[in-house]
Amino acid sequence: MDIGCRLELFIDDFLIEQSKDVNLTLHRPVCREVVIVHDKPWEGNTCGYHTVFKDGDLYRMYYRGWSHDNKTQRQLHKAMVCYAQSSDGIHWKKPVLGLVEFNGCKENNIILKGIGSHNFTPFKDTNPNCAADKRYKAVARGEDEGSQQLFAFQSADGIHWRLMQSGPIITEGAFDSQNLTFWDAVRNEYRCYFRDFHAGVRDIKTSTSRDFIHWTKPLWLQYPGTPKEHLYTNQIQPYYRAPHIFIGLPTRYIPQRSSLTEGLLMTSRDGKTFHRWPEAIVRPGRNRDKWNNRSNYIWLGMVETESSLPGGGRELSLYSNERYYNGPGTKTRRYTYRIDGFVSVRARLSGGEFVTKPLVFAGSELVINFSTSAAGSVRAEIQDAQGHPLKGFAMADSAEIYGDEIEYRVKWKGDGDLSRLAGKAVRLRFILRDADLYSIRSR
Repeated sequence: MDIGCRLELFIDDFLIEQSKDVNLTLHRPVCREVVIVHDKPWEGNTCGYHTVFKDGDLYRMYYRGWSHDNKTQRQLHKAMVCYAQSSDGIHWKKPVLGLVEFNGCKENNIILKGIGSHNFTPFKDTNPNCAADKRYKAVARGEDEGSQQLFAFQSADGIHWRLMQSGPIITEGAFDSQNLTFWDAVRNEYRCYFRDFHAGVRDIKTSTSRDFIHWTKPLWLQYPGTPKEHLYTNQIQPYYRAPHIFIGLPTRYIPQRSSLTEGLLMTSRDGKTFHRWPEAIVRPGRNRDKWNNRSNYIWLGMVETESSLPGGGRELSLYSNERYYNGPGTKTRRYTYRIDGFVSVRARLSGGEFVTKPLVFAGSELVINFSTSAAGSVRAEIQDAQGHPLKGFAMADSAEIYGDEIEYRVKWKGDGDLSRLAGKAVRLRFILRDADLYSIRSR
């Protein structure tokens, strides 16, 4: 398997050929502060389907402004698309844009109303051939509540939007949840993930396109070995540090329990077949604002932010909602992961080990993302394709590694220069003691 200098996450057992006394361990993000409250008259208690992404030095957030009566659940105003921005991904502002009128006034942060307002989901197109006036794209369902058509939008600046064409781009689906698109730079195509019903169960379909207008026949996602469950949103994106891997953060919907919802993790290496972890990564917890219908949706988009811990460096922020339907306005709460920290190979203090499949590297050093206890450790060995330790890279030559680092260069007695191994098939053997290993790469 030629991985060159590509980052590889241990989000599944794809790289692992043999193991003893180690497990793939699901990690949950840390609950942080409420970053935005949707308390404006044009927002309300059914604000949702947020999208967050970093754009240069600016963090952008798009979301639906909508409100319903707490008792009757009748809408108090029609849905519209709102916009917020931040310089750090933590402190958010709602700029007064003066674009769209609400109750006779344009002093608001609304960017769009009418067609597409229910679940407008934008992205910045990284296709190198993208035209400047289409640098920002979006998809959304038609205006009518029962519309089963997906429309495309375009913008030059991410604020002023218009339909890309008068007709829909995809018609085979329900589209009544957050539908999303992005440019897949690894496979050189656009991908779309959207809602449909599979034998009465909320599920996800996917389609691809070369031009964003003409799309392939949609296919159902596959989740081998997992039970059929209602999946409300999908939040699938290429992981920015390893774009050949897709990370999805879907919402599990439980209609038999008063329509409670919670966030899950699923991963894929082809965009069609996903490993879905059954345990929730965002539970309702002890916050009563989260134990209600359609709270705990994880928003689309993970962004790097500064850690609040002294010396903590960078981490991943993601966002989720609470107080949906209840109260004057929904809240958006931030959660954080360590970088690459979704799943790890973990061993107890008594120790465990694993060996990878034969890998071909291109770099001169091995870099790992790991964490140990004060008593724990990581040690590494490089073997030939037949499993024999290579001179200078045997386990006895490995320095004992302990601590907590996102990018740590592994050293052996000979300093660990891998350049002479570049282009050759080798195996990696790791021995872990009370440790987590999240990712590896050569560089």
